Amino acid sequence: MAGHVFADDNDAGKGTISGYVFTENSKPVENVSVSLKGTSFGSVTNEEGKFHFKAPAGNYTLVVSHVGVKAQETAVIIKASQVTIVPNIILSISTSALQQVTVNANKTNKFSTKKSDDVAKMPLKNLENPQVYTTITKSLITDQLAFSEDDALKNAPGLQQMWNATGRGGDGGSYYNSRGFILQGQLRNGLAGNITNTVDAVNIESIEVLKGPSATLFGSALTSYGGLINRVTKKPYDTVGGEVSYSAGNYHFNRVSADINTPLDGQKNLLLRVNTAFNYQGSFLTNGYNRNFVFDPSLLYKVNSRLTIQLDAEISTGSNTANTIYFFPYGVSIASIGVSNANQLNANYKNSYNNGDLSQRSRNDNFYGEVKYKISDEWTSQTNFSATNSFSDGFGSYYYLLSKDSISRNDQSTRNSKDQFIEVQQNFNGDFKIGKLRNRFVGGLDYIRNNSNQFFFGSSFDKVSLQQPTASYDNFNKASMDAVYAAGAPGFTYPIIFNSNTYSGYISDVLNITDRLIASAAIRFDHFNNEGNYSPTTQLKTGAYNQNAFSPKFGLVYQLVKNQVSLFSNYQNGFTNEQGTDYAGKPFKPEQANQIEGGVKFDVFAGKLSSTLSYYSINVKDIIRPYDALHSIQNGTQQSQGFEAEIIANPFTGFNVITGFAYNDSKYKNTTADVDGLRPGTAASPYSANFWLSYRLPQGVLKGLGLGFGGNYASDNKVVNSRTLGTFTLPEYTVFNASAFYDFTKFRVAVKMNNIGDEKYWIGYSTFNPQQLRSVAASVTYKF
Repeated sequence: MAGHVFADDNDAGKGTISGYVFTENSKPVENVSVSLKGTSFGSVTNEEGKFHFKAPAGNYTLVVSHVGVKAQETAVIIKASQVTIVPNIILSISTSALQQVTVNANKTNKFSTKKSDDVAKMPLKNLENPQVYTTITKSLITDQLAFSEDDALKNAPGLQQMWNATGRGGDGGSYYNSRGFILQGQLRNGLAGNITNTVDAVNIESIEVLKGPSATLFGSALTSYGGLINRVTKKPYDTVGGEVSYSAGNYHFNRVSADINTPLDGQKNLLLRVNTAFNYQGSFLTNGYNRNFVFDPSLLYKVNSRLTIQLDAEISTGSNTANTIYFFPYGVSIASIGVSNANQLNANYKNSYNNGDLSQRSRNDNFYGEVKYKISDEWTSQTNFSATNSFSDGFGSYYYLLSKDSISRNDQSTRNSKDQFIEVQQNFNGDFKIGKLRNRFVGGLDYIRNNSNQFFFGSSFDKVSLQQPTASYDNFNKASMDAVYAAGAPGFTYPIIFNSNTYSGYISDVLNITDRLIASAAIRFDHFNNEGNYSPTTQLKTGAYNQNAFSPKFGLVYQLVKNQVSLFSNYQNGFTNEQGTDYAGKPFKPEQANQIEGGVKFDVFAGKLSSTLSYYSINVKDIIRPYDALHSIQNGTQQSQGFEAEIIANPFTGFNVITGFAYNDSKYKNTTADVDGLRPGTAASPYSANFWLSYRLPQGVLKGLGLGFGGNYASDNKVVNSRTLGTFTLPEYTVFNASAFYDFTKFRVAVKMNNIGDEKYWIGYSTFNPQQLRSVAASVTYKF
């Protein structure tokens, strides 16, 4: 049967036929033959499973075939000067046939992803989307032998890691910077998905890094003015398969992981996939470690052709010692410390300055549910549930820099700290026409509750020289800190105990004004309710407040060359709820960030070159700043603008490239004389760059043998920058990495080396800590 027909310009007397071929578990199928029976007209599917060719007008039988796959026939009608869209074709592919048919392998430009279901909360191609985002594919993660989300995110242009994951409940993993603002990887498949410790890569299908304020579709609780990080997880499929891996390396690195999939019934309606890993990583420092176990099951039930239910869990548990993080004493000038650059510090780069048993336990018990119901050919309902439960308990050592020669050693512990996010979300997606105009629509309701029951406390232990010639630093240990706390009250306590609710509604529409001109508009309304902060001392709640916010979003895309070159512009909004009143007693309103951006996206040379170039300007207004000694006023601003470029290319068979460059200029405006016109100490490096080159032999005796090489650059980072305190700089760094691998039918062996040059470098914001020196790891994988 013929599909929908749209007008188009074609050769006289000819029409065009187009469509997609998928497996039963919705994976696009590449290199499948599609032809008109009894004619010479036809084509093969590309990496997206798409076919597209011209033929004379008439009635035909469309034949879809491949060796090892049962041919399928479909009646079609081709009309002159029109495009016939064939409904999606589903192939039943055996395990043996999978060795001959490439399923979503993206052999052409395998590091590039053409579309996303989550970025716009609807299926939308990158060339149709006015927002800038980067997708880090599973192919790239595998190529680089990346074991964590942190390793994979080194491939996102303009994204710079500021803090490693602390393991403390409520911290939510590593801290990053994008476009001058701090953000974290707090979303999983578009919903709340906090992880306390390092996020393991075992269950990651891809990672999406959205750029710029994104509160309109994702809210303010889980996003930043710089964007958001969304991990897309692996989904169950309908055949038995998987892989088991063992990896080992220096610094006592050991890892075992497994990805196992199986149908649970003969009709293949109930599908189970389990991803699990145990990871132990020692430290390049004299003491330190991170041990973690993750167990991520996913159960998919196809109730019928319209209804599917998916239930997921993320269970992780581990323990770790804190990173060696140096803080600056409050109000102390850099001049009095006597050192203004991390490289001038008279410290042993590899010394942890503690015994190594000041550790903490962490845990996450996260649960997710999704119900999808196909209401009609045009409308779909999606009901989502997410509950993340973070926990930590134990010690967290840290240091204040007193001078270039000395530090104070301190502890900040958590005691049974818990942080929970519950999110319930209902979306209705439509793909329909009003007249001749195509609309892709999503409307949703979103509820998020944050239950925070965190308790931090700590004390100072002592002051020591950074270069003690003979004395050990092992006296800073668990027994010593237990004795400090047994002797009296902690030096400070810091409870974070509150409950908040966010009630939201949003609508978004993508309108095809023509087949090349696409406009989009969206708006969100948030009602934020903070029930007040609880004090264990007074046993009272104080500071309860309610606040409303609107968050609009607009975009425009014009395809200069259809499906190849898009010019785009966007306006995006983000906001932060603020508590309290100003000098006149007027309640504060939400702080607002507004972005204007424009650029161009490419997908040219038959998909061999994909690129995004953009310029953005983000203006943050209604920043709270001091008014006098006792009061504040809400009229401060911050400006952040810059340029970003990403290129993903496949110049010739087997050779793939991904590279990026970013420049950011951030400065405070109308805040205080101390920082006006200066770059914030939280804004990261102004310049950054990344690249990865990969070559895999496509044929011959050594087919499957591959090599990869790449690196990251970041310019100087001013982590303290004020007229009163002075400036402290983390110097620029360039770090190179490499990998080698050999893919067999059933096995894969790989080796990687990170920080080839053994570079000593530092990261941080308002702080600084040393990063890992040269490391080597090898891995062997059995596939079944």
